[in-house]
Amino acid sequence: MIADRDRVVADIAQEVVARLLAYPGAAPAAVLRPAPGSRPPGGASVRPFAPAAPARAAAQPATPAAAKQKRAPLGDGVFATVDEAVKAAAAAQARVAQMSLDERGRMIGVIRRLCEERAEPLGRMEMDETRIGRLDHKIAKLRAMRLVLGVEAMRSDARSDRSGLCVIERAPWGVIGMILPATHSVPTMASNAINVLAAGNTAVFSPHPAGALVAAHALALFNREIHREVGLTNVITTMAEASIEAAGEVFRHPDVALLCVTGGPAVVKAAAQSGKRVIAGGPGNPPVVVDDSADLDLAARSIIAGAAFDNNLLCIGEKEVFVLESVADDFMAAMERAGAVRLDARAIARLTEAAFTFDGPGRGCGRAHVKRDLLGQDASVLAEAAGVRVPAGTELLFGETDASHAFVAEEQMMPFLPIVRVPCIDAAIEAAVRAEQGYRHTAVIHTRDVEHATRMARAVNTTLFIHNAASLAALGIGGPGYFSHTIATPTGEGITTPLTFTRERQIAVGGALRIV
Repeated sequence: MIADRDRVVADIAQEVVARLLAYPGAAPAAVLRPAPGSRPPGGASVRPFAPAAPARAAAQPATPAAAKQKRAPLGDGVFATVDEAVKAAAAAQARVAQMSLDERGRMIGVIRRLCEERAEPLGRMEMDETRIGRLDHKIAKLRAMRLVLGVEAMRSDARSDRSGLCVIERAPWGVIGMILPATHSVPTMASNAINVLAAGNTAVFSPHPAGALVAAHALALFNREIHREVGLTNVITTMAEASIEAAGEVFRHPDVALLCVTGGPAVVKAAAQSGKRVIAGGPGNPPVVVDDSADLDLAARSIIAGAAFDNNLLCIGEKEVFVLESVADDFMAAMERAGAVRLDARAIARLTEAAFTFDGPGRGCGRAHVKRDLLGQDASVLAEAAGVRVPAGTELLFGETDASHAFVAEEQMMPFLPIVRVPCIDAAIEAAVRAEQGYRHTAVIHTRDVEHATRMARAVNTTLFIHNAASLAALGIGGPGYFSHTIATPTGEGITTPLTFTRERQIAVGGALRIV
């Protein structure tokens, strides 16, 4: 038992240290990201210059030692220990489970309202703490909480025949332990809170250390306002200090009934070793196919919207494009017209060297590993690493590579998009399936040929498949989907809803209550 516990802690430690080193850490608070639309119209050309020295204030990684110094104030759902946080959430859950859907809806209304009203200060606080992504999109993600399903998704089902009636209800699990990523700390917490409260649960959140202070601040704000609204507090809780040990304690605590993990493979593995059911968000490397029937200007605008969003931190964001040879040049011209900036082969080589290390002897040999210094940074920062200057407000860089390039094979989460020419639709679909790597996460196609879309959807077998729109459409942004920051691909639940966090219960009534 002790050995198992040590192994779980070791797995979490490995993941947390790796992720701490992954997030750039010293961008000046005064440096704000330009809002979309601020770039010059058209595809401005890049201007080469001598590559800058790699050391740069905006790209220095945060250190674990610095992260350990962060401690949130106690109160309003923030506790000194995991045990205190879990017990407080358990006491609150007994009351939440008895609430009507209207009462639960009032709590959810508070979270949605605060995410709208406080979007700018919360977004700015998260940007200052994590130093990845874009401020305007941090704000947009918070305002998207209106698209998260709440009590309106709850339902009961019934079936009847001559033998009687069966009623199926959705019951809460209890206290849910939730792991938050640094990439979307408050938005993930808020969307998960809406889901779990609608279902009658409460939650204990264990944030990534790089985004722990803003998570605790927002959680305390939500709890104070929920108490004013319904007279109940501690419906969501957390710990004053994020740590490896705290995450392990959440996994093992006997009063935590269910785990929801949005994080890397080691954290998911550690959660699975707890013996509890786990809802797990997994990695993705979403490919895009553009065929010879596509509206190329629409495709370019859509791809930029998805790949540039929050500097491509979203797991659903377009990560590589396979375009048919017959329209490749026209497509890349459309990308430039839409405002993306094209890098030549030499600039791509310099960017690749700045962004990756490789196993094995020689440059570019062996398996690529993302260095992470450029993760979530602006396109202008990537351009500097590539040895070029780009116009102010540039949201996305792109360039032509082959299908085996590191930028194609690895989920790099930065605003550079590799473009690969392919001879035909069959080759495009085959390359997309290979690049997606069996994650079953997200894939996109731009085509007017419904047969091509159908063939790709069947072949790639992803949880999310988007046709003629930006990847964001799957989350209800410019499309018909609904929003959540937890997309459970390894465990199969997909985009989470309140029903994800329920147990199905039924009552069977024999020989009665069938009224027709």
